[in-house]
Amino acid sequence: HKQGKNSEMMPLPVVLAVDEGRDALGAVEAQLIQRYAHDYRVVCLGDPGVALQKLTELAHAGEDVALVLARMPWPDVARGGLLERVRELHPHAKRALLVPPDVWADKSTADAVRASVGSGGADYYVVRPAGSPDEVFHEAVSSFLLEWATERRTVPHTVHIVGEAWSGRAYELREVFGRCAVPHAFCLADSDEGREFLAKAGPHAKLPLMVLPDGRVLSDPSNAEIAEAAGAPRDFDEVSYDVVIVGAGPAGLSAAVYGGAEGLRVLVADEGGIGGQARSSSLIRNYLGFPKGVSGSRLAEQAYEQASVFGASFVFMHRVTALARSGQLLAVSLAGGRRVTARTAILATGATYRRLGVPALEALHGAGVHYGGPVSEAPAVSGKEAYVAGGGNSAGQAALHLARYARRVVLLVRAQSLNAGMSDYLIREIEATPHIDVHTGTAVVGGGGEGRLQQLVLRDSRTGEHRTVAADALFVLIGAHPHTDWLPPQVTRDADGFLLTGEELPDGCNWPLQRRPYSLETSMPGVLAAGDVRHSSVKRVASAVGEGSIAIQLIQTLLADKRLGAGRPPETAAPMADGSPPRRLTAQGERTSSQAE
Repeated sequence: HKQGKNSEMMPLPVVLAVDEGRDALGAVEAQLIQRYAHDYRVVCLGDPGVALQKLTELAHAGEDVALVLARMPWPDVARGGLLERVRELHPHAKRALLVPPDVWADKSTADAVRASVGSGGADYYVVRPAGSPDEVFHEAVSSFLLEWATERRTVPHTVHIVGEAWSGRAYELREVFGRCAVPHAFCLADSDEGREFLAKAGPHAKLPLMVLPDGRVLSDPSNAEIAEAAGAPRDFDEVSYDVVIVGAGPAGLSAAVYGGAEGLRVLVADEGGIGGQARSSSLIRNYLGFPKGVSGSRLAEQAYEQASVFGASFVFMHRVTALARSGQLLAVSLAGGRRVTARTAILATGATYRRLGVPALEALHGAGVHYGGPVSEAPAVSGKEAYVAGGGNSAGQAALHLARYARRVVLLVRAQSLNAGMSDYLIREIEATPHIDVHTGTAVVGGGGEGRLQQLVLRDSRTGEHRTVAADALFVLIGAHPHTDWLPPQVTRDADGFLLTGEELPDGCNWPLQRRPYSLETSMPGVLAAGDVRHSSVKRVASAVGEGSIAIQLIQTLLADKRLGAGRPPETAAPMADGSPPRRLTAQGERTSSQAE
Protein backbone atom coordinates (compact mmCIF):
# COMPACT_ATOMS: atom_id res chain seq x y z
CA HIS A 1 0.00 0.00 0.00
CA LYS A 2 1.01 3.63 -0.41
CA GLN A 3 -0.15 6.96 0.97
CA GLY A 4 -2.93 8.59 -1.07
CA LYS A 5 -3.90 12.26 -1.51
CA ASN A 6 -6.43 12.10 1.31
CA SER A 7 -4.03 10.41 3.79
CA GLU A 8 -5.56 7.02 3.01
CA MET A 9 -3.61 3.87 2.38
CA MET A 10 -4.15 3.04 -1.28
CA PRO A 11 -3.55 -0.50 -2.57
CA LEU A 12 -0.69 -0.78 -5.00
CA PRO A 13 -1.62 -1.48 -8.64
CA VAL A 14 -1.14 -5.13 -9.62
CA VAL A 15 1.24 -6.70 -12.12
CA LEU A 16 0.03 -10.25 -12.72
CA ALA A 17 1.96 -12.98 -14.56
CA VAL A 18 0.66 -16.41 -15.55
CA ASP A 19 3.15 -19.09 -16.52
CA GLU A 20 3.50 -22.85 -16.12
CA GLY A 21 6.43 -24.71 -14.68
CA ARG A 22 8.11 -23.78 -11.41
CA ASP A 23 11.39 -22.69 -13.01
CA ALA A 24 9.78 -20.52 -15.68
CA LEU A 25 7.34 -18.90 -13.28
CA GLY A 26 10.08 -18.43 -10.68
CA ALA A 27 12.31 -16.60 -13.17
CA VAL A 28 9.50 -14.25 -14.15
CA GLU A 29 8.51 -13.64 -10.53
CA ALA A 30 12.09 -12.93 -9.42
CA GLN A 31 12.61 -10.32 -12.13
CA LEU A 32 9.27 -8.61 -11.48
CA ILE A 33 9.73 -8.47 -7.69
CA GLN A 34 13.33 -7.29 -7.95
CA ARG A 35 12.47 -4.34 -10.18
CA TYR A 36 8.83 -3.40 -9.48
CA ALA A 37 7.75 -4.59 -6.02
CA HIS A 38 8.21 -1.16 -4.46
CA ASP A 39 5.49 0.42 -6.62
CA TYR A 40 3.40 -2.57 -7.76
CA ARG A 41 1.94 -5.68 -6.15
CA VAL A 42 3.41 -8.61 -8.08
CA VAL A 43 1.16 -11.66 -8.38
CA CYS A 44 2.47 -14.76 -10.19
CA LEU A 45 0.23 -17.79 -10.79
CA GLY A 46 0.61 -21.09 -12.60
CA ASP A 47 -2.97 -21.61 -13.79
CA PRO A 48 -5.12 -19.39 -16.07
CA GLY A 49 -8.30 -20.37 -14.21
CA VAL A 50 -6.89 -19.26 -10.87
CA ALA A 51 -5.59 -16.08 -12.52
CA LEU A 52 -9.05 -15.28 -13.89
CA GLN A 53 -10.57 -15.77 -10.46
CA LYS A 54 -7.98 -13.41 -8.96
CA LEU A 55 -8.63 -10.78 -11.64
CA THR A 56 -12.36 -11.00 -10.94
CA GLU A 57 -11.77 -10.49 -7.21
CA LEU A 58 -9.58 -7.46 -7.91
CA ALA A 59 -12.24 -5.96 -10.19
CA HIS A 60 -14.95 -6.41 -7.56
CA ALA A 61 -12.67 -4.77 -4.98
CA GLY A 62 -12.05 -1.81 -7.31
CA GLU A 63 -8.30 -2.38 -7.42
CA ASP A 64 -6.13 -1.37 -10.37
CA VAL A 65 -4.39 -3.92 -12.57
CA ALA A 66 -1.59 -2.34 -14.58
CA LEU A 67 -0.24 -5.30 -16.59
CA VAL A 68 -1.11 -8.94 -17.23
CA LEU A 69 1.51 -11.27 -18.74
CA ALA A 70 0.11 -14.60 -19.95
CA ARG A 71 2.14 -17.45 -21.35
CA MET A 72 1.85 -18.70 -24.93
CA PRO A 73 1.04 -21.24 -26.17
CA TRP A 74 -1.88 -21.95 -23.83
CA PRO A 75 -5.24 -22.58 -25.47
CA ASP A 76 -7.58 -19.60 -25.29
CA VAL A 77 -5.09 -17.30 -23.58
CA ALA A 78 -5.80 -14.45 -25.99
CA ARG A 79 -8.86 -14.44 -28.23
CA GLY A 80 -11.92 -15.39 -26.17
CA GLY A 81 -9.82 -16.47 -23.18
CA LEU A 82 -7.88 -14.95 -20.31
CA LEU A 83 -6.64 -11.78 -21.99
CA GLU A 84 -10.06 -11.08 -23.47
CA ARG A 85 -11.53 -11.32 -19.97
CA VAL A 86 -8.81 -8.93 -18.75
CA ARG A 87 -10.09 -6.35 -21.21
CA GLU A 88 -13.61 -6.71 -19.78
CA LEU A 89 -12.62 -6.75 -16.10
CA HIS A 90 -9.78 -4.21 -16.21
CA PRO A 91 -10.07 -2.11 -19.39
CA HIS A 92 -7.07 0.06 -18.47
CA ALA A 93 -4.72 -2.90 -17.99
CA LYS A 94 -2.04 -3.67 -20.56
CA ARG A 95 -2.10 -7.25 -21.87
CA ALA A 96 0.96 -9.07 -23.17
CA LEU A 97 1.77 -12.61 -24.27
CA LEU A 98 4.67 -14.15 -22.37
CA VAL A 99 6.69 -16.03 -24.99
CA PRO A 100 9.91 -18.11 -24.97
CA PRO A 101 13.13 -16.65 -26.43
CA ASP A 102 12.93 -19.01 -29.41
CA VAL A 103 9.30 -18.13 -30.17
CA TRP A 104 9.97 -17.56 -33.88
CA ALA A 105 11.59 -20.99 -34.29
CA ASP A 106 8.27 -22.77 -33.80
CA LYS A 107 5.95 -21.86 -36.67
CA SER A 108 2.68 -22.70 -34.95
CA THR A 109 3.54 -20.64 -31.86
CA ALA A 110 4.86 -17.76 -33.95
CA ASP A 111 1.69 -17.75 -36.08
CA ALA A 112 -0.46 -17.79 -32.94
CA VAL A 113 1.42 -14.80 -31.50
CA ARG A 114 1.11 -12.84 -34.75
CA ALA A 115 -2.57 -13.66 -35.05
CA SER A 116 -3.31 -12.66 -31.47
CA VAL A 117 -1.47 -9.34 -31.67
CA GLY A 118 -2.76 -8.64 -35.18
CA SER A 119 -6.40 -9.18 -34.18
CA GLY A 120 -6.14 -7.18 -30.96
CA GLY A 121 -6.32 -10.20 -28.66
CA ALA A 122 -3.14 -8.98 -26.96
CA ASP A 123 -1.41 -5.61 -26.98
CA TYR A 124 1.98 -7.19 -27.78
CA TYR A 125 4.37 -9.86 -26.49
CA VAL A 126 7.15 -10.00 -23.90
CA VAL A 127 10.02 -12.47 -24.13
CA ARG A 128 10.40 -14.47 -20.91
CA PRO A 129 13.55 -13.46 -18.95
CA ALA A 130 16.58 -15.58 -19.72
CA GLY A 131 18.86 -14.41 -16.91
CA SER A 132 19.27 -11.82 -14.21
CA PRO A 133 19.02 -9.00 -14.90
CA ASP A 134 17.29 -9.27 -18.28
CA GLU A 135 17.08 -5.70 -19.50
CA VAL A 136 15.23 -6.67 -22.69
CA PHE A 137 12.47 -8.10 -20.51
CA HIS A 138 12.45 -4.99 -18.32
CA GLU A 139 12.42 -2.63 -21.27
CA ALA A 140 9.21 -4.25 -22.52
CA VAL A 141 7.57 -4.34 -19.08
CA SER A 142 8.56 -0.75 -18.27
CA SER A 143 7.17 0.41 -21.61
CA PHE A 144 3.79 -1.13 -20.80
CA LEU A 145 3.77 0.37 -17.31
CA LEU A 146 4.62 3.82 -18.66
CA GLU A 147 1.73 3.63 -21.12
CA TRP A 148 -0.60 2.50 -18.33
CA ALA A 149 0.51 5.29 -15.97
CA THR A 150 0.15 7.92 -18.69
CA GLU A 151 -3.39 6.81 -19.54
CA ARG A 152 -4.35 6.68 -15.86
CA ARG A 153 -3.00 10.21 -15.23
CA THR A 154 -0.75 8.89 -12.46
CA VAL A 155 2.55 10.27 -13.75
CA PRO A 156 4.32 12.97 -11.70
CA HIS A 157 3.89 16.70 -12.36
CA THR A 158 0.18 16.42 -13.05
CA VAL A 159 -1.96 19.55 -13.49
CA HIS A 160 -5.29 19.21 -11.66
CA ILE A 161 -8.39 20.84 -13.10
CA VAL A 162 -11.52 21.39 -11.00
CA GLY A 163 -14.80 22.31 -12.68
CA GLU A 164 -18.51 22.52 -12.00
CA ALA A 165 -19.34 20.21 -14.91
CA TRP A 166 -17.62 18.04 -17.49
CA SER A 167 -18.54 20.48 -20.28
CA GLY A 168 -17.92 24.21 -20.79
CA ARG A 169 -14.65 25.96 -19.93
CA ALA A 170 -13.46 23.03 -17.80
CA TYR A 171 -13.73 20.80 -20.87
CA GLU A 172 -11.70 23.34 -22.87
CA LEU A 173 -8.95 23.25 -20.26
CA ARG A 174 -8.82 19.46 -20.35
CA GLU A 175 -8.65 19.58 -24.14
CA VAL A 176 -5.81 22.12 -24.04
CA PHE A 177 -3.63 20.18 -21.63
CA GLY A 178 -4.33 16.96 -23.49
CA ARG A 179 -3.09 18.60 -26.69
CA CYS A 180 -0.11 20.24 -25.00
CA ALA A 181 1.37 16.97 -23.70
CA VAL A 182 0.86 18.14 -20.11
CA PRO A 183 -0.24 15.37 -17.71
CA HIS A 184 -3.55 16.44 -16.19
CA ALA A 185 -6.46 15.12 -14.17
CA PHE A 186 -10.01 16.43 -13.77
CA CYS A 187 -12.46 16.30 -10.90
CA LEU A 188 -15.84 17.86 -10.21
CA ALA A 189 -16.07 20.63 -7.63
CA ASP A 190 -18.56 18.67 -5.54
CA SER A 191 -16.34 15.57 -5.31
CA ASP A 192 -14.18 14.86 -2.26
CA GLU A 193 -11.02 15.67 -4.21
CA GLY A 194 -12.59 18.80 -5.72
CA ARG A 195 -13.64 20.14 -2.32
CA GLU A 196 -10.12 19.53 -1.03
CA PHE A 197 -8.58 21.56 -3.88
CA LEU A 198 -11.14 24.35 -3.39
CA ALA A 199 -10.39 24.52 0.32
CA LYS A 200 -6.67 24.96 -0.40
CA ALA A 201 -7.41 27.60 -3.07
CA GLY A 202 -9.23 29.86 -0.61
CA PRO A 203 -12.64 31.58 -0.52
CA HIS A 204 -12.02 33.82 -3.54
CA ALA A 205 -11.25 30.99 -5.99
CA LYS A 206 -13.32 30.89 -9.18
CA LEU A 207 -14.13 27.82 -11.22
CA PRO A 208 -12.73 26.28 -13.27
CA LEU A 209 -9.65 25.93 -11.10
CA MET A 210 -6.19 24.93 -12.30
CA VAL A 211 -3.75 23.57 -9.71
CA LEU A 212 -0.16 23.45 -10.98
CA PRO A 213 2.40 20.86 -9.83
CA ASP A 214 4.28 23.51 -7.83
CA GLY A 215 1.15 24.25 -5.80
CA ARG A 216 0.10 27.46 -7.56
CA VAL A 217 -3.63 27.85 -8.09
CA LEU A 218 -5.10 29.73 -11.07
CA SER A 219 -8.78 30.70 -10.95
CA ASP A 220 -10.57 30.64 -14.31
CA PRO A 221 -7.20 31.03 -16.10
CA SER A 222 -6.83 33.00 -19.32
CA ASN A 223 -5.34 31.47 -22.45
CA ALA A 224 -2.09 33.36 -21.78
CA GLU A 225 -1.84 31.89 -18.27
CA ILE A 226 -2.53 28.43 -19.65
CA ALA A 227 0.15 28.88 -22.34
CA GLU A 228 2.69 29.91 -19.72
CA ALA A 229 1.79 26.90 -17.57
CA ALA A 230 2.28 24.69 -20.62
CA GLY A 231 5.81 26.01 -21.11
CA ALA A 232 5.54 28.92 -23.57
CA PRO A 233 8.52 31.34 -23.44
CA ARG A 234 7.50 34.83 -22.31
CA ASP A 235 9.74 36.78 -24.69
CA PHE A 236 9.22 34.76 -27.88
CA ASP A 237 8.22 37.89 -29.84
CA GLU A 238 11.57 39.57 -29.18
CA VAL A 239 13.47 37.15 -31.42
CA SER A 240 13.67 36.98 -35.21
CA TYR A 241 13.53 33.38 -36.40
CA ASP A 242 14.87 31.47 -39.37
CA VAL A 243 11.52 29.69 -39.67
CA VAL A 244 8.15 30.00 -38.00
CA ILE A 245 6.11 26.79 -38.15
CA VAL A 246 2.37 27.31 -37.86
CA GLY A 247 0.82 24.14 -36.49
CA ALA A 248 2.19 21.44 -34.19
CA GLY A 249 0.79 18.30 -35.79
CA PRO A 250 3.05 15.55 -37.19
CA ALA A 251 4.25 17.73 -40.09
CA GLY A 252 5.00 20.72 -37.87
CA LEU A 253 6.70 18.60 -35.22
CA SER A 254 8.83 16.87 -37.84
CA ALA A 255 9.88 20.23 -39.26
CA ALA A 256 10.71 21.42 -35.73
CA VAL A 257 12.89 18.38 -35.07
CA TYR A 258 14.81 18.63 -38.34
CA GLY A 259 15.02 22.42 -38.19
CA GLY A 260 16.35 22.35 -34.65
CA ALA A 261 18.80 19.59 -35.52
CA GLU A 262 20.17 21.75 -38.35
CA GLY A 263 20.76 24.67 -35.98
CA LEU A 264 17.93 26.87 -37.27
CA ARG A 265 16.10 29.27 -34.97
CA VAL A 266 12.66 27.65 -34.91
CA LEU A 267 9.38 28.82 -33.39
CA VAL A 268 6.29 26.60 -33.49
CA ALA A 269 2.95 28.30 -32.86
CA ASP A 270 -0.35 26.50 -32.39
CA GLU A 271 -3.70 27.72 -31.08
CA GLY A 272 -4.18 24.41 -29.26
CA GLY A 273 -1.30 22.08 -28.50
CA ILE A 274 0.74 19.34 -30.12
CA GLY A 275 -0.31 16.43 -32.27
CA GLY A 276 -3.12 17.87 -34.34
CA GLN A 277 -5.55 15.29 -35.64
CA ALA A 278 -3.06 12.51 -34.90
CA ARG A 279 -3.94 12.81 -31.20
CA SER A 280 -7.32 11.25 -32.01
CA SER A 281 -5.57 8.00 -32.98
CA SER A 282 -5.51 5.78 -29.91
CA LEU A 283 -3.15 3.24 -31.50
CA ILE A 284 -1.25 3.59 -34.78
CA ARG A 285 -0.12 0.10 -35.70
CA ASN A 286 1.45 0.74 -39.11
CA TYR A 287 3.92 3.53 -38.28
CA LEU A 288 7.53 2.65 -39.07
CA GLY A 289 9.63 1.68 -36.06
CA PHE A 290 6.80 0.98 -33.60
CA PRO A 291 6.02 -2.74 -33.87
CA LYS A 292 3.91 -2.58 -30.72
CA GLY A 293 1.98 0.37 -32.09
CA VAL A 294 1.99 3.89 -30.69
CA SER A 295 -0.80 6.25 -29.74
CA GLY A 296 -0.98 9.53 -31.65
CA SER A 297 -0.61 11.44 -28.39
CA ARG A 298 2.51 9.49 -27.34
CA LEU A 299 4.10 9.95 -30.77
CA ALA A 300 3.42 13.68 -30.58
CA GLU A 301 4.78 13.96 -27.04
CA GLN A 302 8.02 12.22 -27.97
CA ALA A 303 8.43 14.41 -31.06
CA TYR A 304 7.80 17.50 -28.93
CA GLU A 305 10.49 16.44 -26.45
CA GLN A 306 12.87 15.69 -29.31
CA ALA A 307 12.32 19.08 -30.95
CA SER A 308 12.71 20.87 -27.62
CA VAL A 309 16.05 19.16 -27.00
CA PHE A 310 17.23 20.44 -30.40
CA GLY A 311 16.31 23.99 -29.36
CA ALA A 312 12.94 24.59 -31.02
CA SER A 313 10.62 26.94 -29.13
CA PHE A 314 6.87 26.30 -28.78
CA VAL A 315 3.99 28.69 -28.17
CA PHE A 316 0.64 27.06 -27.42
CA MET A 317 -2.77 28.73 -27.01
CA HIS A 318 -1.74 31.46 -29.47
CA ARG A 319 -3.74 31.59 -32.68
CA VAL A 320 -1.93 32.90 -35.76
CA THR A 321 -4.14 35.53 -37.36
CA ALA A 322 -2.14 36.96 -40.26
CA LEU A 323 0.88 36.43 -42.49
CA ALA A 324 2.49 39.16 -44.58
CA ARG A 325 5.82 40.00 -46.16
CA SER A 326 7.76 42.88 -44.67
CA GLY A 327 10.79 43.51 -46.87
CA GLN A 328 13.03 40.44 -46.71
CA LEU A 329 11.17 39.07 -43.68
CA LEU A 330 7.78 37.55 -42.99
CA ALA A 331 5.56 39.06 -40.30
CA VAL A 332 3.43 36.55 -38.39
CA SER A 333 0.68 38.10 -36.26
CA LEU A 334 -0.85 36.35 -33.26
CA ALA A 335 -4.14 36.86 -31.47
CA GLY A 336 -3.64 39.31 -28.62
CA GLY A 337 -1.52 41.72 -30.65
CA ARG A 338 1.87 40.00 -30.50
CA ARG A 339 3.94 39.59 -33.68
CA VAL A 340 7.04 37.65 -34.67
CA THR A 341 9.29 37.93 -37.70
CA ALA A 342 11.00 35.18 -39.63
CA ARG A 343 12.94 34.63 -42.82
CA THR A 344 10.70 31.72 -43.86
CA ALA A 345 7.55 29.96 -42.72
CA ILE A 346 6.02 26.50 -42.89
CA LEU A 347 2.25 26.18 -42.84
CA ALA A 348 1.39 22.89 -41.12
CA THR A 349 -2.02 23.85 -39.79
CA GLY A 350 -3.60 20.57 -40.81
CA ALA A 351 -7.34 20.12 -40.73
CA THR A 352 -10.09 19.51 -38.20
CA TYR A 353 -12.95 17.06 -38.26
CA ARG A 354 -16.06 18.41 -39.88
CA ARG A 355 -19.01 19.17 -37.63
CA LEU A 356 -22.30 17.33 -37.88
CA GLY A 357 -24.23 20.58 -38.04
CA VAL A 358 -27.05 19.22 -35.85
CA PRO A 359 -27.89 21.99 -33.31
CA ALA A 360 -29.16 19.60 -30.63
CA LEU A 361 -25.89 17.65 -30.77
CA GLU A 362 -23.66 20.72 -31.01
CA ALA A 363 -25.19 21.87 -27.72
CA LEU A 364 -23.90 18.64 -26.13
CA HIS A 365 -20.29 19.04 -27.30
CA GLY A 366 -18.16 17.80 -24.40
CA ALA A 367 -21.19 16.25 -22.70
CA GLY A 368 -21.32 12.99 -24.62
CA VAL A 369 -20.64 14.37 -28.10
CA HIS A 370 -16.96 14.57 -29.07
CA TYR A 371 -15.14 15.56 -32.25
CA GLY A 372 -12.04 13.43 -32.64
CA GLY A 373 -10.87 10.25 -30.99
CA PRO A 374 -11.65 8.95 -27.50
CA VAL A 375 -8.14 8.79 -26.05
CA SER A 376 -9.00 10.66 -22.85
CA GLU A 377 -12.77 10.19 -22.81
CA ALA A 378 -12.94 6.41 -23.24
CA PRO A 379 -12.92 5.49 -19.52
CA ALA A 380 -16.11 7.51 -19.05
CA VAL A 381 -18.04 5.06 -21.27
CA SER A 382 -17.16 1.91 -19.29
CA GLY A 383 -20.12 -0.45 -19.46
CA LYS A 384 -22.09 1.91 -21.73
CA GLU A 385 -23.14 2.22 -25.40
CA ALA A 386 -20.75 4.27 -27.56
CA TYR A 387 -21.12 5.31 -31.19
CA VAL A 388 -18.39 6.32 -33.64
CA ALA A 389 -19.29 8.19 -36.84
CA GLY A 390 -16.72 7.83 -39.62
CA GLY A 391 -15.21 5.34 -42.02
CA GLY A 392 -11.48 6.15 -42.05
CA ASN A 393 -8.54 4.81 -40.06
CA SER A 394 -9.06 7.25 -37.20
CA ALA A 395 -12.65 6.08 -36.79
CA GLY A 396 -11.55 2.43 -36.80
CA GLN A 397 -8.87 3.09 -34.20
CA ALA A 398 -11.42 4.96 -32.08
CA ALA A 399 -13.86 2.04 -32.20
CA LEU A 400 -11.19 -0.45 -31.16
CA HIS A 401 -10.04 1.77 -28.30
CA LEU A 402 -13.60 2.24 -27.05
CA ALA A 403 -14.18 -1.52 -27.19
CA ARG A 404 -11.77 -1.85 -24.25
CA TYR A 405 -14.27 0.02 -22.08
CA ALA A 406 -17.77 0.17 -23.55
CA ARG A 407 -20.33 -2.61 -23.32
CA ARG A 408 -21.07 -2.10 -27.03
CA VAL A 409 -19.54 0.04 -29.76
CA VAL A 410 -21.39 0.91 -32.95
CA LEU A 411 -19.40 2.18 -35.93
CA LEU A 412 -21.54 4.32 -38.26
CA VAL A 413 -20.15 4.48 -41.79
CA ARG A 414 -21.71 6.60 -44.54
CA ALA A 415 -20.08 4.48 -47.27
CA GLN A 416 -21.45 1.08 -48.20
CA SER A 417 -18.30 -0.72 -47.07
CA LEU A 418 -15.39 -0.27 -44.66
CA ASN A 419 -13.03 -1.02 -47.54
CA ALA A 420 -13.81 2.40 -49.01
CA GLY A 421 -11.60 4.25 -46.54
CA MET A 422 -10.05 1.98 -43.92
CA SER A 423 -6.84 -0.07 -43.85
CA ASP A 424 -7.18 -3.83 -44.01
CA TYR A 425 -5.46 -4.49 -40.68
CA LEU A 426 -8.03 -2.33 -38.88
CA ILE A 427 -10.95 -4.00 -40.65
CA ARG A 428 -9.67 -7.41 -39.54
CA GLU A 429 -9.34 -6.24 -35.92
CA ILE A 430 -12.85 -4.77 -35.95
CA GLU A 431 -14.32 -7.95 -37.40
CA ALA A 432 -12.55 -9.97 -34.68
CA THR A 433 -13.93 -7.81 -31.85
CA PRO A 434 -17.30 -9.26 -30.84
CA HIS A 435 -18.90 -6.19 -29.28
CA ILE A 436 -18.23 -3.81 -32.20
CA ASP A 437 -21.16 -3.54 -34.61
CA VAL A 438 -20.68 -1.91 -38.01
CA HIS A 439 -23.60 -0.13 -39.70
CA THR A 440 -22.74 0.92 -43.26
CA GLY A 441 -24.79 3.37 -45.28
CA THR A 442 -25.76 5.14 -42.06
CA ALA A 443 -25.49 8.79 -40.98
CA VAL A 444 -26.26 10.71 -37.80
CA VAL A 445 -29.03 13.27 -38.45
CA GLY A 446 -30.33 14.06 -34.96
CA GLY A 447 -30.25 13.34 -31.26
CA GLY A 448 -30.29 14.98 -27.87
CA GLY A 449 -30.53 14.51 -24.13
CA GLU A 450 -31.03 16.24 -20.81
CA GLY A 451 -27.67 17.73 -19.91
CA ARG A 452 -25.72 15.11 -21.83
CA LEU A 453 -26.20 12.77 -24.80
CA GLN A 454 -28.94 10.17 -24.36
CA GLN A 455 -30.12 9.36 -27.89
CA LEU A 456 -29.23 9.58 -31.58
CA VAL A 457 -31.34 9.69 -34.73
CA LEU A 458 -29.83 7.63 -37.56
CA ARG A 459 -30.74 7.63 -41.25
CA ASP A 460 -30.29 4.62 -43.54
CA SER A 461 -29.10 6.00 -46.90
CA ARG A 462 -30.47 2.99 -48.78
CA THR A 463 -34.06 3.16 -47.49
CA GLY A 464 -34.26 6.71 -46.13
CA GLU A 465 -35.58 5.26 -42.87
CA HIS A 466 -34.97 7.15 -39.62
CA ARG A 467 -34.63 5.42 -36.27
CA THR A 468 -33.87 6.58 -32.76
CA VAL A 469 -31.35 4.70 -30.62
CA ALA A 470 -30.15 5.09 -27.03
CA ALA A 471 -26.55 6.34 -26.88
CA ASP A 472 -24.21 7.37 -24.08
CA ALA A 473 -21.45 8.84 -26.25
CA LEU A 474 -20.78 9.82 -29.85
CA PHE A 475 -17.32 10.34 -31.35
CA VAL A 476 -17.37 12.09 -34.73
CA LEU A 477 -14.56 11.57 -37.27
CA ILE A 478 -16.16 12.41 -40.64
CA GLY A 479 -13.64 14.20 -42.81
CA ALA A 480 -11.63 17.35 -42.44
CA HIS A 481 -11.63 21.09 -43.16
CA PRO A 482 -8.24 22.85 -43.58
CA HIS A 483 -7.18 25.72 -41.31
CA THR A 484 -6.47 28.25 -44.07
CA ASP A 485 -9.18 30.90 -43.72
CA TRP A 486 -6.76 33.28 -41.99
CA LEU A 487 -4.24 33.38 -44.83
CA PRO A 488 -3.94 36.37 -47.23
CA PRO A 489 -5.47 36.15 -50.73
CA GLN A 490 -2.08 35.77 -52.41
CA VAL A 491 -1.71 32.28 -50.89
CA THR A 492 -3.48 30.14 -53.49
CA ARG A 493 -5.96 27.45 -52.38
CA ASP A 494 -8.18 24.92 -54.09
CA ALA A 495 -11.97 25.03 -53.97
CA ASP A 496 -12.01 23.29 -50.57
CA GLY A 497 -9.41 25.58 -49.00
CA PHE A 498 -6.40 23.24 -49.19
CA LEU A 499 -3.10 24.86 -50.18
CA LEU A 500 -1.65 24.46 -53.66
CA THR A 501 2.12 24.08 -53.83
CA GLY A 502 4.89 23.63 -56.40
CA GLU A 503 3.75 22.30 -59.74
CA GLU A 504 0.12 22.41 -58.58
CA LEU A 505 0.10 26.22 -58.69
CA PRO A 506 -1.88 27.49 -61.69
CA ASP A 507 -0.36 29.88 -64.23
CA GLY A 508 -2.54 32.73 -63.03
CA CYS A 509 -1.49 32.61 -59.38
CA ASN A 510 0.76 35.71 -59.75
CA TRP A 511 3.96 33.95 -58.74
CA PRO A 512 6.32 36.97 -58.50
CA LEU A 513 9.75 35.41 -59.11
CA GLN A 514 11.76 34.23 -62.08
CA ARG A 515 12.50 30.86 -60.54
CA ARG A 516 9.80 28.23 -60.27
CA PRO A 517 8.37 27.47 -56.82
CA TYR A 518 9.83 24.55 -54.95
CA SER A 519 7.75 21.43 -54.54
CA LEU A 520 6.24 22.38 -51.14
CA GLU A 521 6.33 26.15 -51.67
CA THR A 522 3.08 28.08 -51.79
CA SER A 523 2.35 31.01 -54.08
CA MET A 524 3.99 33.29 -51.46
CA PRO A 525 7.78 32.88 -51.83
CA GLY A 526 9.49 31.56 -48.73
CA VAL A 527 6.25 30.15 -47.34
CA LEU A 528 5.98 26.35 -47.55
CA ALA A 529 3.15 23.97 -46.69
CA ALA A 530 3.40 20.45 -45.26
CA GLY A 531 1.00 17.77 -44.13
CA ASP A 532 -2.76 17.54 -44.39
CA VAL A 533 -3.21 21.23 -45.22
CA ARG A 534 -1.74 20.62 -48.69
CA HIS A 535 -4.04 19.87 -51.62
CA SER A 536 -2.32 16.66 -52.73
CA SER A 537 -1.06 15.37 -49.40
CA VAL A 538 -1.46 11.73 -48.41
CA LYS A 539 -3.56 11.78 -45.25
CA ARG A 540 -1.21 9.60 -43.21
CA VAL A 541 1.05 10.40 -40.27
CA ALA A 542 4.16 9.03 -42.00
CA SER A 543 3.54 11.20 -45.05
CA ALA A 544 3.11 14.33 -42.91
CA VAL A 545 6.34 13.56 -41.03
CA GLY A 546 8.18 13.10 -44.33
CA GLU A 547 6.90 16.38 -45.73
CA GLY A 548 7.97 18.19 -42.56
CA SER A 549 11.55 16.98 -43.00
CA ILE A 550 11.56 17.78 -46.73
CA ALA A 551 10.26 21.29 -45.98
CA ILE A 552 13.32 21.95 -43.81
CA GLN A 553 15.64 20.84 -46.62
CA LEU A 554 13.89 23.31 -48.93
CA ILE A 555 14.08 26.01 -46.24
CA GLN A 556 17.85 25.54 -46.12
CA THR A 557 18.01 25.99 -49.88
CA LEU A 558 16.00 29.20 -49.59
CA LEU A 559 18.07 30.53 -46.69
CA ALA A 560 21.27 29.89 -48.65
CA ASP A 561 20.13 32.69 -50.97
CA LYS A 562 19.78 35.69 -48.67
CA ARG A 563 17.49 37.40 -51.13
CA LEU A 564 15.04 34.46 -51.10
CA GLY A 565 13.42 35.72 -54.24
CA ALA A 566 16.28 35.90 -56.68
CA GLY A 567 17.46 32.33 -56.45
CA ARG A 568 18.10 30.31 -59.57
CA PRO A 569 15.56 27.65 -60.50
CA PRO A 570 16.51 24.22 -59.11
CA GLU A 571 17.36 23.02 -62.59
CA THR A 572 20.04 25.70 -63.01
CA ALA A 573 21.48 25.74 -59.53
CA ALA A 574 25.17 26.51 -59.15
CA PRO A 575 27.74 23.71 -58.92
CA MET A 576 28.68 22.39 -55.51
CA ALA A 577 31.75 23.74 -53.73
CA ASP A 578 33.75 20.67 -54.75
CA GLY A 579 32.90 21.21 -58.41
CA SER A 580 30.42 18.33 -58.58
CA PRO A 581 27.11 18.80 -60.42
CA PRO A 582 24.37 20.55 -58.45
CA ARG A 583 21.86 18.51 -56.49
CA ARG A 584 18.53 18.80 -58.25
CA LEU A 585 15.24 18.78 -56.45
CA THR A 586 12.68 16.32 -57.75
CA ALA A 587 8.95 17.01 -57.90
CA GLN A 588 8.69 15.52 -54.42
CA GLY A 589 11.42 17.78 -53.08
CA GLU A 590 13.88 14.95 -52.42
CA ARG A 591 17.53 15.28 -53.35
CA THR A 592 18.64 13.08 -56.18
CA SER A 593 22.11 12.49 -54.78
CA SER A 594 22.46 10.16 -51.83
CA GLN A 595 22.73 11.85 -48.45
CA ALA A 596 23.26 10.71 -44.91
CA GLU A 597 20.26 11.11 -42.64
